[in-house]
Amino acid sequence: MLNYRVLAIIKRELREKLFSKAFIILTLMIPGLIIVFGGVQALLYSTESKGLKFDLVVEDSGLLGDFQNEFSQRDFVTKKHYVFNYMSMTREDFKTHLQNKRQQIVDEKLSGIIFIPLSALKDKKIEYYAKTPQNISLSRELERPINKIFLNNFFKSKSLSAEDLDFARSGVDFTGFKVTKDEKIAQEGYGNIVLAYALSFLLYISLLMIGQMAMQSVIEEKGSKIVEVILSSVSAKELMTGKILGSAITGVAQMAVWLGTILAVSSSALIALPPEVTLNIKPDLVIYVLLNFFIGLVLFVGLFSMMGAIFDNAQDAASGNMPIMMLIIIPFFIAISMMENPNKPYIEIASLFPFASIIVMPARLALIEVPVWQQALAVIINLLTIYALFPIAGKIYRIGILRTGKKPKWSEVIKWLKYKY
Repeated sequence: MLNYRVLAIIKRELREKLFSKAFIILTLMIPGLIIVFGGVQALLYSTESKGLKFDLVVEDSGLLGDFQNEFSQRDFVTKKHYVFNYMSMTREDFKTHLQNKRQQIVDEKLSGIIFIPLSALKDKKIEYYAKTPQNISLSRELERPINKIFLNNFFKSKSLSAEDLDFARSGVDFTGFKVTKDEKIAQEGYGNIVLAYALSFLLYISLLMIGQMAMQSVIEEKGSKIVEVILSSVSAKELMTGKILGSAITGVAQMAVWLGTILAVSSSALIALPPEVTLNIKPDLVIYVLLNFFIGLVLFVGLFSMMGAIFDNAQDAASGNMPIMMLIIIPFFIAISMMENPNKPYIEIASLFPFASIIVMPARLALIEVPVWQQALAVIINLLTIYALFPIAGKIYRIGILRTGKKPKWSEVIKWLKYKY
């Protein structure tokens, strides 16, 4: 029911939210924060554990040259400036050496001592002595070159060539090729997994943020009695419709900015993404995400507005809106679990289920080819959900918006549905 009164409410909502400085700053800040956090994370990884000094002690003197040659070729020596002091000694001599170096380790003048016993050639168990021995990144970096030396020593008597050893050490590398009905077979990298993560996260954040903003707006208007003045000119149904559509338009505009930023970054000539992380974003995916998101906002903003009308303050409303928040949180985790295998049966069910499809279906579309009928069915199911729930939400809103004072019990809220207006 769109009339000039509803349009006036929509304009008011857009003026207060869409064109507010806080909303504009937040909308522009999210893509910036994603870039900044990504850069900070890359910086942290690039600067982690640089300039460490180690004693590398080998019990078998025959392996000393192998360690020197292998470690000198590694990036952690040239790029991270790791310094290794190589030596060979027996277990008893090593105990003395460890005692002599104890104070240097405590004072962090020496990062640690790596001891390669003779038994390591059979069980691959090495010893690391340090002030902080549980260093996962260090063990991950050292594992491969040390294992290579062990393998070379193990197969030395097997008459295998260097090429045979390299093949034995190498793992299996899967290269995925996407097969679709309309397009050529093309190599598929990890880019669309990143896209699915981004869509899931942005939809999750925006649904919660816009919903909470709508609920807070209703609570503030109810508490300040402004709503009584507004209801003297428009009906409660028109007010609720205008607020829902205004919030939904605001959210879609925000999502369009975020998706536009992703498109701009992925297609920018200034950022040459490697083939394995190239994003494959189709226009129909963007259109579907925005349409699906608009419907989802109408659904969730209506429910959050209903909660705002029931309660007089945000603290009381927090207990009531938890079930609504779970309808956003659970689909988000389902969408994240999809990254491992998007063909799980429950994924397809969730992508068609009301509420859940708002987050799960866009993430699924980013990963696999989804039949058009399933995309349409998800939209239809959410529209039917709106049609079924909104008469109930509207009646609760009309009664609750004018009631203040004592916090109502849920049994009282249920009785509101029996009132005739």
